[in-house]
Amino acid sequence: MKWSVSIVAEGDREVSHEEVLALADAVAGSGGIASGIGSMHYGAQVVVEADDRSSAVRLGTETFVGAVREAGLPAWPITTTEAISEDDDLA
Repeated sequence: MKWSVSIVAEGDREVSHEEVLALADAVAGSGGIASGIGSMHYGAQVVVEADDRSSAVRLGTETFVGAVREAGLPAWPITTTEAISEDDDLA
């Protein structure tokens, strides 16, 4: 089943336009989008294939952490993680 996983990491400075664009490029292969321009956080929403919510969150988090590294962003603490399945979305 497909899951949309949203993750936010908060830090100690504003995130630039260029940084969010780099994160968007890094999550694009996972059907992802990025956010956080001018905020004290950055985030992304990615699509993963998983059997259940906990697996989706784990896979989404792994994807997010890899994308953050690829984008060259600081490894800030993850403060929010949410997952919704395609079945939940249709309900």
